[in-house]
Amino acid sequence: MADLFKKAYDFKDVDNAIDLGIYPYFHALESKQDIVVTMEGKRRVMIGSNNYLGLTGDDRVIAATVDAVKKYGSGVSGSRFLNGTLDLHLELEEELARFMEKEAALTFPSGFQSTLAIISAIAGRGDIIFSDRENHACIYDGIRLSFASSVRFHHNDMAHLEKLLEEADPQAGKLIVTDGVFSMSGDIANLPEIVRLAKKYNARVMVDDAHGFGVLGAKGRGTAEHFGLHDEVDLIMSTFSKSLASIGGFMVAKKEVVNFVKHKSRPFIFSAALTPASAASALASLKILEAEPERPQALRDISAYTRQKMLEKKMPLANDSIAPIIPIYTYTMLRTFVIAKLLYKRGVYVNPVIPPAAPEGQCLIRTSYTATHTKELIDEAVAIIAQTLAEIPMEDEKVMALLHEGR
Repeated sequence: MADLFKKAYDFKDVDNAIDLGIYPYFHALESKQDIVVTMEGKRRVMIGSNNYLGLTGDDRVIAATVDAVKKYGSGVSGSRFLNGTLDLHLELEEELARFMEKEAALTFPSGFQSTLAIISAIAGRGDIIFSDRENHACIYDGIRLSFASSVRFHHNDMAHLEKLLEEADPQAGKLIVTDGVFSMSGDIANLPEIVRLAKKYNARVMVDDAHGFGVLGAKGRGTAEHFGLHDEVDLIMSTFSKSLASIGGFMVAKKEVVNFVKHKSRPFIFSAALTPASAASALASLKILEAEPERPQALRDISAYTRQKMLEKKMPLANDSIAPIIPIYTYTMLRTFVIAKLLYKRGVYVNPVIPPAAPEGQCLIRTSYTATHTKELIDEAVAIIAQTLAEIPMEDEKVMALLHEGR
């Protein structure tokens, strides 16, 4: 008789990576999330966080968070339906709707849960969801929870999307869902064409703008604003854990759509509400974003500077996006782990991206930037990355030989 835990006992990947000295995960921060951090006792240039606007350590955000805990306590001890709704939640939702120029907003305890809650409520059996193949995992889990039919189109391939829409049942409810900025590649969705096709085939459009909100658009409203399509996207969701320096998520849409999700979504109904601290820090960050619209431009400027410096060093970049996500090809999993480990040792924190987040043989180190990064820090990090990439051979056999020599 099979043991349910056999798969866990047979899982040796972590032990093998630790034995080789290249395990790259769960490094402990000992300071605030910032452009320079202390991790495990050493200074590291942080180019691996999603602190896009640099607000996680902002004194105004910290003060608002502390004040909220003093006023409301550490938690709400219940769901929004029952005892868990604070006036703070309502204020945050009103401000989000106003800032995003939508009729209504709804907040959730996490960004991942936001997508689960929205998709599983708004779509159901008999509906069809068209999803970009590179969409975030939360979108795919939301689709599974909805019981709608799932159709994947090739990444940013609008011809393929149109073919799938043509073949779909014209009587079915249709939702096209896409990341605004794709979290691993940094690509920006072809939203103008998605909107055009949605109108042609009577579909609704949802954008997961976790990496676009606070990043793109003149005022930081995200991918739809970037393309001048703010009024053409039916539903936008995003997180608080990136540009808004907190934890949680939100949706904005027509008031009827928000009201439906609020009363029909199981992940929303059966979860405790956003904590006072999280709501307060998100609200304070939102107010700073609105008062300081130069922050998204500063973010785009430092990202462009970094990209240019990397191109001068002839690094194999994986995109030409204006987003603050710049992935660098490292190709094999072993080479990726070794490079990430060496960079960490040399004082630069990056994120290794391996299958299934990247195709086999196209592994990456994902670098990401913050509006408060300086050119001096970027120059330091780029020089270390260039040196490290040059030192590590392309062939896994030679990489392995280097590892054994270093033991």
